[in-house]
Order: sequence, then structure tokens, then C-alpha cells
Amino acid sequence: MTSLAAPDYRVRYRIRVAGVVQGVGFRPFVHRLATELGLAGCVGNDTEGVFVEVEGATTLVESFEVRLMAEAPALARILEVRSTTVDAVGESGFRIVESSADGGGRTFVSPDVAVCPECLTELFDPSDRRYRYPFVNCTNCGPRFTITRTLPYDRPNTTMSGFSLCEACYREYHDPLDRRFHAQPVACAACGPRLWFEGATGTIGGTDAALAATQEALAAGDIVAMKGLGGYHLACSAGSGSTVRELRRRKDRPDKPFAVMACDLAVAEQLALIGAHEAGLLVSGQAPIVLLPRRPDGPLAPEVAPENPYIGIFLPYTPMHHLLFRPVPGGRGPVPEVLVMTSGNLSDEPICYDDVDARQRLGRIADAWLVHDRPIHVPCDDSVVRVDAGHELPLRRSRGYAPLPVRLPFDVAPMLATGGELKNTFCLASGRDAWMSQHIGDMGSIETLSAFDRSTRQFADFYGVEAKLVATDAHPGYQTRRWAEAHAADGIELVQHHHAHVAAVMVENGVEADERVIGFAFDGTGYGTDGSIWGGEILIVGYGSFERVGHLGEVALPGGDATIRKPYRAALAHLLAAGIPWSPDLAPVQFATAQERAVIARQLERGVQCVRSSSMGRLFDAVSSLLGVRHAISYEAQAAIELERVAAAHLDEAGDYRFEVTDGEIDATTVLRSIVADQRRGHPVGALAAGFHLAVGRLIGEIAERLWRRTGIDQVALSGGVFQNVLLVRLARAELTARGLRALTHRLVPPNDGGLALGQVAVAGHRATRRG
Repeated sequence: MTSLAAPDYRVRYRIRVAGVVQGVGFRPFVHRLATELGLAGCVGNDTEGVFVEVEGATTLVESFEVRLMAEAPALARILEVRSTTVDAVGESGFRIVESSADGGGRTFVSPDVAVCPECLTELFDPSDRRYRYPFVNCTNCGPRFTITRTLPYDRPNTTMSGFSLCEACYREYHDPLDRRFHAQPVACAACGPRLWFEGATGTIGGTDAALAATQEALAAGDIVAMKGLGGYHLACSAGSGSTVRELRRRKDRPDKPFAVMACDLAVAEQLALIGAHEAGLLVSGQAPIVLLPRRPDGPLAPEVAPENPYIGIFLPYTPMHHLLFRPVPGGRGPVPEVLVMTSGNLSDEPICYDDVDARQRLGRIADAWLVHDRPIHVPCDDSVVRVDAGHELPLRRSRGYAPLPVRLPFDVAPMLATGGELKNTFCLASGRDAWMSQHIGDMGSIETLSAFDRSTRQFADFYGVEAKLVATDAHPGYQTRRWAEAHAADGIELVQHHHAHVAAVMVENGVEADERVIGFAFDGTGYGTDGSIWGGEILIVGYGSFERVGHLGEVALPGGDATIRKPYRAALAHLLAAGIPWSPDLAPVQFATAQERAVIARQLERGVQCVRSSSMGRLFDAVSSLLGVRHAISYEAQAAIELERVAAAHLDEAGDYRFEVTDGEIDATTVLRSIVADQRRGHPVGALAAGFHLAVGRLIGEIAERLWRRTGIDQVALSGGVFQNVLLVRLARAELTARGLRALTHRLVPPNDGGLALGQVAVAGHRATRRG
């Protein structure tokens, strides 16, 4: 009987895979899959990504192509697969070929990944040859971004190039069936990096001896500088108030909470209230610092997070961390369960990662050192996230996430966006790929400017992008704008601050090139098109342009930047603007001295050294001071953070306050007068704070509904530093949803200035496309 089935011809496909496909075990996966199917060919890396040639029976090759996408390694992020048919050559066997620097496109650098369960098992298995080796890793975990010097991602192009593989590691590296097949940082105690301790009595070598000495130093109250994955940490006991106070003094960080590293999830749950999503983030490969509601009875010194109901917690993410939290054979010191683990820097400076620089900058802070000899090429601070409605809300996007690209909704010419002045990140973009940098820091020091300049060059080298167009904030005084003016080959594209904020959240939510949204851009400071300071803006936004359709009424702020550090000055200004006398019973009036009140009154009366501002951030500060929550701050948004904390626990007893809106201008007078009246009636501070939050949420809903009815736009974007406030985001989302509107919020980049660069790329790229 003759079969009607088509013959299974032999074919050969050439496949290109783009995305995060280097350093994530993709080539070993391809090798195993092809071998399982009995296919011939090869796989390799180049600057475009991964290239594959696969040959065999038609059905098997087609199955390979389907499974290539469906079964890719968990760490891979495939953005594009292109397949073409080429002539079969009758080849047998499948091999991994040498990487090539050729290719017409570019690949992506993988973020660093927390140590995987398999490597942890080996780390604590006495029968394993990597038992207690603090740099154990495999294709599923370990350093990536921070050790990469250039692409393609192969050992000679990383900081591991100086460590020659021993015979055993060499076999694993070349065995297609091994978990370390082509794992570039692979090493062991015989051939890899080493760890040592330096203290008052000298240098102590050997992993266990160094770790035991570190545990003893921490128990004795020492501050230890630890070299980690992307830079140095400063570590100390989280239970010793005196040690934490000393760290604050040396680091010049009087109030801002310190992050703590807990030895495991069970101990973390003794420190904070942790839901399922938060727990998942803590144990994830990204291992960020997660901001969580603090348990008041937790075993932390109050000085770790003074007067703050939240605590930033993360779990060990390197083998060295895990070893530090376990007993050391022969060790005498108590084993820590929780440590303060804060960035190795002075306040507002970039993290130390270079050994010589670390000795200079951290020398007066650290009592002892736990260090290793694996060089860090790219510094990368820890990421910080909150959780909102079961989703991540990034506050600082860095280790574990950077430099993953964000996909743009349209193609852009090669360009660089310099980001903002605070919480700086930059963005390199080409085509539809926008590579957001790691957290750089506040651009107020030579160290940060140097870090910014160095990192922009590293990104350009990684991706082979020559960005002649530079997008930057329109503020004439920003260091980022000065840098742009000095480095742009084809000039700069000025992007208004709040336009960039809204454009960033549009990109995240897949808003198309020709769509518009209603945007609420609420923050502390942004340079407006009229030269004044904006910050409470309602905009109709497309990528290429925006219309300011409303804003918080301007208030004269005495002393400009001084008002940012002293919220009571903002409160006095807002009270005066609302026609509320400075009565002695009001908290900010009590806090200011009589002499200072007289000076401020004259400044406001005459308009001397005053800055007019529509900032919603300053209004939050003013209300915080008015309610006696916080009058002066030592870190950004401290007053608003504490106001949110007070409000969150009192929503059920909140006052009913409403803003007045006339011709698009939002007047806070009624809200402030009502709050003062209820305060004088003896209403609890929490109820007043909650009422203010509800009023802002209701304001967003009411204005958005009016604009929707006028314009037909039903997408509402919320961005700017004020929307780090999860309570406000939830209230605004509820108001918008109840009105049938769609709220667009941040999930990939921060709502603060750490997300500005993405919006700058989108705005400048759209304009350039329309011009070109």
C-alpha cells in the first residue's frame, strides 16, 4: 500500500535569536535540544545575539524551532527570532562554535542573578568540591552585567579572564550535559577568586577564617566594608543601636532608613509583614530590597529606621552572603541573623566598586574589610521596590533589572537621554530598544559625574551605539544638561520634565505612537516652559508634544531650595496664600522662631528670594508640617513618607476635604482651611492626613473625568515622585476605575526621576522621527 504522507525531506535552517540570550545558558540549551532531536549544526554568540544553524528531517527541524521559543531558559528574554532556509550540507553532529564579534545587530547584557538553589546545595554539601566556596555559580546564576567588559559575553571579555580554569572546571565548562557548560564565571577554590579579611590585627586569608573573623568583628560592634557583586556594602549589627548610630555619623546619614539583610525568609517575617507577592520578590533571582510594613516588636534597633513604619529588607543573594549567615567550622563568634547592609558610599555619592577608590572613600567609615579579588567592571547598586496591587513599583531600578531594555512603541534613531539631576539613570536607545542604566545617584558630586560619564561610555561600547543626538531635561542649571551640551555631536533635544515623566509611563503601558493620554505629573521640582517651577501638573500628552490644561495654584516659596529641606517654611507659605493667619496654635508657627517668621513674612510680602511653584510635592510637605508630622528633613520626601504612614492607618475616620478647581487651576485653600478647622476641633492627626490623601485622589478622578468627556481620552497616566506614595496611587486608581477610566502606573521604571530618561528618549525620538 502506498503512503499518502509527504516525504520528510532533509532541510537546514539558519536562525537568529535576539534578546537576553547570552550569559543565561542559551547555547547549552540549544545544544541539548538539537542533540535530543538528533539534529546537526552549530550554535554560537555574536554581537547580534545567538546564531543557530540546524539540519535534519523537516518535522524535527520544525519541532526544534517551536521548542526553541517554548522551552527557553528561564533567565532568557527572547525579543525576536528570524529564520531562513539554506542549503543542507549533510553535516552530522551538533557543536558550539567560537563566538564572533561580527553581526549586523546587537545583543543584550543579562543582569546579575542571585545564587540558584542547585549552587546553594553544592555550597553546603561537604562531599561537593565547591563546598563553602564563596563564588560558586552556574549558567543559571551569578555575575553577568557587573563583570562584562565587552560583548559577546564570553570569559575572555569578562573580569574572569584573569582566572585560568583548572582541569575539573575545564571539563565542566566543555561538557554539554553539565550545568556549567559555557558558564563564563565558572570557577572553584583551585582556580577562582579568593576571599580574605582585613582588621586591626592584620590580614586573615582562607574563606572560613575570613568569615569567622568577620562574624566576630560584627558581633564586637565593628562596621565592616564588604566587597560584593556590584560594589561595596557597609555592614553592621542591626540590633545594636550604638553601632547603627555610629554608622550614621560616619556615613553622614542622620535619618534615612538603612536596608537590612535577613538570613532567610522566616527571619524576615519576624521583622515585617510580608505577603505572598513580597515573599516572591525577596526569593527571586532579582533579590531586590523590598520596602515592607515593619513589625513594631521586631528585633531591630530603632536607629535602623527612625520614626519609620517601613523597613527595606533583602535576602542573601551571593554565596558569600549565605556563608556569612551560617556557622563557620571552628568559628567562635555568634552567627548573625540580621545585618544592616547599606551601600558603600557617603550620602549622595555613587557606590564604591574599585578597590583603590573604596579604600579612599570608605577608609574613615569602615573598621574592617571583607574583600575578594574578582574585579567589578560595572558598579551596580541594589534595587528597591514596593508592591502595589500585587505588582512591583520600582523605586530604584538597578541590580537584577539593569540593563534589561524597555521596548519602545516606535523606532528611534541612536540617542542617549541623560535623565534627571536626582536619582539619576540614563538611557541609551536605538530602534525599539531602550537600555536603562543602573542607578547612578544624585548629580551633585564629582564622583557621581565621573560615574555617569564612565557608565555612558560602557553602554556605548556594549551595544555599539554611537548616539549623536542627546536628550536632556530643559532645566538650565542641571549638570545633566551641561554634560549633554558638551557631548552631543548633533545638538541636544530639550525635554520638559513632566512631559518626560508622563511619556515614561506611556512607554511602559504600551501606548502607541499616535495616542494621547491624560497625564498627572506630581512631584517636587520640575522646570516649566514658562521658567517657573512646576510640580502639580495636569497635561494632555502625546509623545511629541503636550498641553498644560491644569495645575496646582502657584505659591511663593521663601528661600527656594531651603524650603525643600524645611517643610515648615512651605507650610507657612501655603497658610499665607490660603489667607490663614499664623496663629500660635499652628505647628509650623510654633516650630519657626519669631525672628525667622518675621524674615519669611517680609520675603513673601516683597517677593524677595522667593520661587513661585505649583509643586504638589511641596503641598504634601506643607500638610505634613501643618499636622506636626515632620518640620525638617534630612532626606528627600521624608515629610511626605511620614505623612503617608500616618494616613494609611486612619482611612476609616478620614475627614471630607475638597479642592476647588477654576479654569484648570487647583486651589488648595478650602482643603487647608478645613484641615485647620478640624485640627482646632481636636480631630486626630491620622484622620486629617487620611482626609488629605482622599482629597487628592478624588481630585485626580474628578479632573480626569471632565477631561475624558471633553477629549474622549480614557487613559490616565500617573507619574512623578509623589506617586511613590502607594496609598495615593491606590486611592487615585479606585477613583479612576469607578469612573470607567484606565489608570496607567509604573511597573518597569520608577515614578521618580529615576524613570525620566525613558520618557526623554520617547519624546526626543518621536520628534526626530517626525522631523526626519
